[in-house]
Amino acid sequence: MKKNIYKIVCTIMLLASVQPSCKKNFQEINTNPNTSPDALPQQLLAPALVNTVTVNMLRARTISNELMQTTVSQTDGEGAVFRYDIRPNQADYTWNNWYQQLSNFKDIYTIANQPVNFSKGYQGISLICQSWVYSLITDTYGDVPYFQSNKARDGVFEPAFDRQKDIYLDIFKQLEAANTLLTGAANVVASSDPVFNGNAAQWRKFGNSLYLRLLMRLSGKAEVSADVIAKIKDMIDVNAANYPIMTSNTDAAVLRWTGTGYLTSPFINNVREQDWRAPAMASFFIDNLTKWTDPRLYTQFNGAAGGVWSIATVSGSFVGVPSGYAAGTSPTTKSYFYSTANGPGGKSYESEPLSGNIMNYAELQFLLAEAAAKGYISTGTAQQYYDNGVQNAITFWLPTYFTAPVTLASYETAADIAWNDSLPLDTKMEMIHVQKYYAMFWTDFQQWFEYRRTGHPVLPKGPGLINGGVMPARLNYPVYVQSANPTNYKAAVAIQGADVISTQVWWQRP
Repeated sequence: MKKNIYKIVCTIMLLASVQPSCKKNFQEINTNPNTSPDALPQQLLAPALVNTVTVNMLRARTISNELMQTTVSQTDGEGAVFRYDIRPNQADYTWNNWYQQLSNFKDIYTIANQPVNFSKGYQGISLICQSWVYSLITDTYGDVPYFQSNKARDGVFEPAFDRQKDIYLDIFKQLEAANTLLTGAANVVASSDPVFNGNAAQWRKFGNSLYLRLLMRLSGKAEVSADVIAKIKDMIDVNAANYPIMTSNTDAAVLRWTGTGYLTSPFINNVREQDWRAPAMASFFIDNLTKWTDPRLYTQFNGAAGGVWSIATVSGSFVGVPSGYAAGTSPTTKSYFYSTANGPGGKSYESEPLSGNIMNYAELQFLLAEAAAKGYISTGTAQQYYDNGVQNAITFWLPTYFTAPVTLASYETAADIAWNDSLPLDTKMEMIHVQKYYAMFWTDFQQWFEYRRTGHPVLPKGPGLINGGVMPARLNYPVYVQSANPTNYKAAVAIQGADVISTQVWWQRP
């Protein structure tokens, strides 16, 4: 025992005697001279994009798909999203992860603004990505931290919540700045960018297309509609050359899953096989595709083994479950998504390369169709944009579908979805938004956002809905925010309204 104590004391004395020499030149000795002490933009961009799209895909599966009647996760228990029953803790995942990735996107701008790393390309891309993520956050929750968010390193631990109007107006400024930065900007490192392979011009087109998406979201808000509509007209009719937008499916903002390394679909790593195929396909989603004999569903195109969205059937025909069905009735699941193990020819949406959709060309065309139908723009007609949207929503998945004997006209006529300019405006809006609903298949929460904005497409309402049968208008703030940021949380609720899913966000109100 005494020997052990003696050894310990000697060891302590020895360490104390060498401590000064250990401190000498410590930082220089422990710094790798061959690496940068700070992360570079090309190191941050791909992980931030992958992580953001991962969040979007996983929560679209459990929230947007259920609310918007793509799927029905059949249960009579609590927390059935398809019944408009959303648990408070379901709001945490998107809030936490979106804000986390904003730190990375902001760092890209800061680092790319330093003389040694200066890059207008990365700066512009950063502003577009920040605008994209902030729009997701505010459209999901309403008033949120914006101007003071992600500043913990500066000592801001309880950021103020900003009004949605102020957030949107500043996002527009950021997208204007991004358009300027990317004008003639050099491409960025291709390997750092899994969306456009470093192509600055395509990022510029995406940024302006995103700008139009967000402008249209405010176009019906009386408080700002005049300025918003004027900007839409400026971008399309007056100064189109200064605001290039997507011109084809090759410009679509899609994070393509290659199946290799970090570009492996999050469905494979985060969703169990049995959970993947458990939700039934909803009647609304299946019925339209069946009525149109749509190639995205059927197996007829070029002898393909299974429609592009790989939906299985139990009875040999596509039959969905009515969303919002009465509790206790338990409809039989007859159609569901294939999993990797049992998809025809190994085909499954679970590993679909195009499932990482951020914004595609068809969505943009339907935005322009709405703008033309409402008289916001005069360049192009509503029918031209509508037809482009219908065609490219399909060729996004099946590039060569519209070849003889299948033409766009024959498809639209057979499906009874051909444009008719004599129809009332609301009927035109329904036509546009039904098609847009499918174009935005699994695109984060966009189907839900657009339904809240327009009321289209008209969704059937089952007898088992709660929340008064009214589509949820937002997600609640994470519960921990009430204790972590109590003063600003209370101020936000006092201005916006009760922290419940029925409180409308600013742009939803007349």
